[in-house]
Amino acid sequence: MATRNPLNLGAAARAMSNFGFLRLRVVNPYRAAFREARSAVGSAELLAHAAEYRSVAEAVADCALVVGTTAAGHRDLQHPLRRLEQGARAIRKQLGAGRVALIFGSEKRGLSNQDLSHCNWLLRIPTREEHISMNLGQAVAVCLYEIVRDTKADAQREKLLLATAGEVERITATLLDALRASGYLNPGAAASAEEKVRRLVRRLNLRAGDSEVWLGMLRQILWKLRSEQ
Repeated sequence: MATRNPLNLGAAARAMSNFGFLRLRVVNPYRAAFREARSAVGSAELLAHAAEYRSVAEAVADCALVVGTTAAGHRDLQHPLRRLEQGARAIRKQLGAGRVALIFGSEKRGLSNQDLSHCNWLLRIPTREEHISMNLGQAVAVCLYEIVRDTKADAQREKLLLATAGEVERITATLLDALRASGYLNPGAAASAEEKVRRLVRRLNLRAGDSEVWLGMLRQILWKLRSEQ
């Protein structure tokens, strides 16, 4: 997310190739030259085919689980926060049931609250308090190693398909429209209110088969509210 140093993206691509993760998605990279990063040893093709997006919402639209990474520090987080070893187990279980997105922020600022609002929960590497931040390439390598190191978990992957982030976002948008139409939210509600609703919907962990039902119900409620105005 808004990575500033092309070499860091190259190192991240190399780590992905090392551990068998071949889908790199970048959001608003600082420089277009990242595709030529010399640090992407053995993974130039992965880097060359990285998909670019303008927003986190677009980048994770087809993912059933979205996990943000953070050093935490003194931030007032609004999501469940898991240590790497615990989070890796949860990610392994989901890998067989749908796409998983692991989001890393920029080297300078990390992920914003708006970015985090698209996440189901957050992950942190247990670094020492005196030096909590890590280089992007190193952080990617550590996280991916932890995810793949326990091969016994493969047999325990969940078969239940969850709704993708895109489906959840459509439900969220329709719910927000209904909340405005009902007067629960003001038309000019602060972004923080919308982020709170988005986090609430994501905590429901909706199943893929249920997402259309929820969307249909909310659309009917919204239609009824508007027809009575």
